[in-house]
Amino acid sequence: MAMARTGYSAKIEGENVARAKANELPVSPKHSIEIARFIRKMTTTEAKAYLADVVELKKAIPFKRFNRNVAHKRGLSKWPAGRYPVKAAEAYIRLLESVEKNAEYIGLDTENLRIDHVAANTGRGLRAFFPRAMGRATPKRRETVNIEIVVTEVA
Repeated sequence: MAMARTGYSAKIEGENVARAKANELPVSPKHSIEIARFIRKMTTTEAKAYLADVVELKKAIPFKRFNRNVAHKRGLSKWPAGRYPVKAAEAYIRLLESVEKNAEYIGLDTENLRIDHVAANTGRGLRAFFPRAMGRATPKRRETVNIEIVVTEVA
């Protein structure tokens, strides 16, 4: 299966900029968008630590946009509704490690990298089927997501 090659939505250039992108991950787009909104402007170290707690179900991601019928979660400040999007958090951790490696390769200090731009867009929907009773089947779309991260080194 060929993956779609897409560019970055933010044109951030410079010597102290590193970026990473993951195309068509089999992750929920809504969860990815909420995580993107939450980790923007964090350092990569902070974001990885928080997302590791999300994977262990210790801390929740506040759901501000896709929060219809989302229950309140303990430990969220200034916003009650939240969830633990484990699969999406794992994908983000892998991508953050990738962007840190890219930054290290071009000679940046991986301890002070700030996430300047992070975006999650719905990827291509893969066609699949739900098996139903009496030998019938219902079509479904397997959702995918494209995630991009741009970090800059802060002094």
